[in-house]
Amino acid sequence: MKTLKPVRGVVLGIASAALVAVVVWWSVGTKADDARPTLPAPRPHLDHSAFFNQPFKNGVDVTKACLKCHQDEAKELHDTPHWQWLGDEEKIPGRDGKVRIGKKNVINNFCISIKGNWSSCTKCHAGYGWKDQDFDFDDTSHMDCLVCHDHSGGYAKDKAGWPRKDSDLLAAAKSVGYPTRTACGSCHNYGGGGLAVKHGDLDSTLDNPDPEDDVHMGKYGFTCVDCHGGKGHTIKGKTISVSTNDENGIGCADCHGAAPHESERLNQHADKVACQTCHIPTFANSIPTKMWWDWSKAGDDTRKDDIHHYLKIKGEFRYASHVTPEYYWFDGTAERYLLGDRIPDEGPVRINHPVGDRDIPGARIWPFKVHRGKQIFDTVNRTLLAPLTSGKGGFWHDFDWDKALRLAVKYTGLPYSGHYGFVKTEMYWPINHMVQPKNKALRCVDCHGPQGRLDWKALGYPGDPMNEGVRP
Repeated sequence: MKTLKPVRGVVLGIASAALVAVVVWWSVGTKADDARPTLPAPRPHLDHSAFFNQPFKNGVDVTKACLKCHQDEAKELHDTPHWQWLGDEEKIPGRDGKVRIGKKNVINNFCISIKGNWSSCTKCHAGYGWKDQDFDFDDTSHMDCLVCHDHSGGYAKDKAGWPRKDSDLLAAAKSVGYPTRTACGSCHNYGGGGLAVKHGDLDSTLDNPDPEDDVHMGKYGFTCVDCHGGKGHTIKGKTISVSTNDENGIGCADCHGAAPHESERLNQHADKVACQTCHIPTFANSIPTKMWWDWSKAGDDTRKDDIHHYLKIKGEFRYASHVTPEYYWFDGTAERYLLGDRIPDEGPVRINHPVGDRDIPGARIWPFKVHRGKQIFDTVNRTLLAPLTSGKGGFWHDFDWDKALRLAVKYTGLPYSGHYGFVKTEMYWPINHMVQPKNKALRCVDCHGPQGRLDWKALGYPGDPMNEGVRP
């Protein structure tokens, strides 16, 4: 965010004195931070080790064994985004009617699209064998129970979601239990093609974190399903990367209440400032996250591959650690670019953008990772394109953009004029994890005063509200 210009004269002196006083008040004005008593104790899980005695040939055989007792669970999973890679019908701002969107049909500014690239992308699908557009979502024998329930530590997935050849399927089946942080992280920590690529607040440090990595997981032993566990295999919580609303979402107030502080003034802040804004001052604190991806630089034989700077198949990158978030008003909903939409004539393409301002009920100032990049588009039709990347004829094999785009037409249905270029794009990722211990929460001077991190004018204020006497 932009640094605010220094305030001069008497106003600065008065404000500074006020800030010192408020900092002292802030440090003693919070309640205890232990939310674990508000959650049910972890349930014991049935020991399955005696149920399986013979080695399994493949993952489908494991699932068939599971289905002998768990047919109802398979029916539950069937309609969820983890299986369908589509959410429920939703109303997208600025559009008529409702549509279903999800990883299956949206575009992003990381690996762009799964269309035509299934085998690479569906390594993280909760199923086996999704290698093309003809995958049968009604065949429950191809559900992957182990990816979520393995406790052996020896199970991993490969192309099209099949188990990696060195996975011990019998050991994994004997070990099953409730999902662990490692199980969830095996996909969510590696979204976008690598560790910490997409989510600045999700990486492998959360598998076994210190309190400084995440106070809920590192100090109180939370697992992902403590907060995200829903009913009937419908996991709670979702991101605006693949949705435009927060239905079936979760929030800090679910455990901490709407007025979590002893100080009424702080509780007034909570009306307009997301808890995450103060309690996640930085993200990617141990492992760098990708902040920039330039596809236009891909295919250069003269450059040496370096996973954090350049890959011939993907282009040029920039990573960062200890990142200060960008801050925007957010009411839980977002705009969304869909395949085929015309892009603006000027400025970057905002693939998803949080909705909100000072006057929208429920909107709060929220921290975001903003991933920026350059990706391919049709210069005549002015639409973002989804090239074939993996497989025969894909860009990763032939390094021919025109060929990759022509081959992709039959999968995407997007017309291609034969003329392409590269355009700047942005994606917005709300920061929710890596909550810091309360002694590391932002103080008043971190947001207010000459060196405050918030761009108050961009947020709709005439200036710093503390100086103007305006409430958040």
